[in-house]
Amino acid sequence: MNSSATFADEPRKTKSLAMQLVEKMTLKIRAGQFKVGQKLPTEAEIMQNFGVSRTVVREAISRLQASMLVETRHGIGTFVLPQESAPSFRISAHQLGTLREVIALLEFRISIETEAAALASLRRTAENLAELQNATNAFKQAIAEGRDAVQADFLFHQEIARATQNKHFQELMHSLGTGAIPRGRLENSLPVTPERLAYLRRVNEEHESIFNAIAAQDPEAARAAMRTHLSNSRDRLKKSESAAQ
Repeated sequence: MNSSATFADEPRKTKSLAMQLVEKMTLKIRAGQFKVGQKLPTEAEIMQNFGVSRTVVREAISRLQASMLVETRHGIGTFVLPQESAPSFRISAHQLGTLREVIALLEFRISIETEAAALASLRRTAENLAELQNATNAFKQAIAEGRDAVQADFLFHQEIARATQNKHFQELMHSLGTGAIPRGRLENSLPVTPERLAYLRRVNEEHESIFNAIAAQDPEAARAAMRTHLSNSRDRLKKSESAAQ
């Protein structure tokens, strides 16, 4: 019985470790530690440097490819993509430096992502659902470990964009990056307190409502669930803004 539980938990553990590796390597790319055009270390070197398995490394590289941060040239290696390959629409970090600017971004996201959720519910594939479930599981795992879940949060929204089968939604989410997640822009240095964990649990419940609507192929429910989710984030930040005045 215990053995079965162990095997069942293994894919989830692998996904969680892969998410963590994606976050670490993304930070290195953004910080210029892995420079544009540079070849990434080999699988064996990444395994040794980060203490993870080959399966975790391959999953992480796959996600970096999907995020258009790297490309793999078969028989040669994996390289950091140049800036020119990024979408032309950008919201830069300095544009998200204040609470009011992050609230404005959430208002923009509400108008875009409610429709993305509806389209995703109509067009999602079994693979899309599996990736959404992986992102949800990674979010839960982060909470269980007392960590924030910015990367898993962003990947959940990114997977919804992919499930629309419309490249414009995908490119928009890619251009925003994890800066689309308010916690990642304004609260990343704060400790994960019990109050913050309680908030993350509410976010997880909202994600599950969105996932269930997409899985059920119910566009109206998906719209409503996404609108509720993003509106709650916006309203929370507005309360913070009022309290600071």
